[in-house]
Amino acid sequence: MHCINKTRIVVAMSGGVDSSVAAGLLKQQGYDVIGVTLQLYDNATALAKPGSCCAGQDIYDARRVAELLDIPHYVLNYEQRFRSVVMEAFADSYAKGETPIPCVFCNQTVKFLDLLETAREFGAVALATGHYVQRRNGPNGPSLYRGRDKDRDQSYFLFGTTREQLVSLRFPLGHMRKQQVRQLALEMKLPVAQKNDSQDICFVPTGRYSDVVAKLRPNAVKPGEIVDLDGNILGTHQGIINFTVGQRRGLGIASGEPLYVVRIDSAFQRIVVGPRAALLTTHLYLRNINWLGENYFGSWAPESLRATVKVRSTQALQPALLNYDKKDDIATVDLISGDYGVATGQACVFYDSNDMESRLLGGGWITKTGVDPYL
Repeated sequence: MHCINKTRIVVAMSGGVDSSVAAGLLKQQGYDVIGVTLQLYDNATALAKPGSCCAGQDIYDARRVAELLDIPHYVLNYEQRFRSVVMEAFADSYAKGETPIPCVFCNQTVKFLDLLETAREFGAVALATGHYVQRRNGPNGPSLYRGRDKDRDQSYFLFGTTREQLVSLRFPLGHMRKQQVRQLALEMKLPVAQKNDSQDICFVPTGRYSDVVAKLRPNAVKPGEIVDLDGNILGTHQGIINFTVGQRRGLGIASGEPLYVVRIDSAFQRIVVGPRAALLTTHLYLRNINWLGENYFGSWAPESLRATVKVRSTQALQPALLNYDKKDDIATVDLISGDYGVATGQACVFYDSNDMESRLLGGGWITKTGVDPYL
């Protein structure tokens, strides 16, 4: 990416090494760079700890980087917006027995909707982030591809990005590996060059999702029964928010064989457990589909589209068959090899191949799972 004129780009600076290097690279390339950091919550609202993403220390770090790069820096208070569209949606989903992905919600709304509009108000032609994903221009407009660093690829979390938004988005690190980014941070003498990456959801860095749900939705925490696949009561629990599909440890019941959470019945506050075989999933129903590929489907296609999919951000791509009903905005996915422990509330994300740099076609939210093709 080279710059001839003084084109303005806003960089979303989280205070970490990735977004800091993204800002530094764009500044080196001659862009008129403005750094923006979002204050998304305070420590009283969430269960954050010092050093977690978007907390006080990160705002301070982003400011220090901006000063070193000699670029303007603004801190925008998005606490109310973040709470309403990300944190509360997370709590509601968890309370229903789902396994939500708040990072996707955040990208869909706060970052690529609200912040992108803010960038335009600054007179910028684009918003840049430190995501490890590649944006490439093609005959039908820009497309998204997996990041070159297989251990850092973040395309899964960006499946909700629209084609319109892609026109104004930039990802300077998509073609790089993390080691290269760290080296560039050292060469730029950035104060965050050795800063650790945030590993957990930003507002629950302790990893205890149930604590946040209990804080935001105290009425959702109700005791109930733990039952086997035949409905026999094996024990009790203190709230379904303490369980996720596929969980094995911490069930609080004795058994002669390993048992896993197979299903969460929020209507009756019931946890259903069974052997690992009961976790097998071969068919998915999806809602709220975001399609970034060309128009493969006008209605239900006569033949399924062969693609590869992910139902978790960290897993390898797996072969699947897709059918999409554009009218009703639902899709079915047949997992060729099957998978275990797929939960509702997760995302199923589509790619065009199994290559490391395969193209992101889109994705949707899982509403039903099973082994029966007629769910």
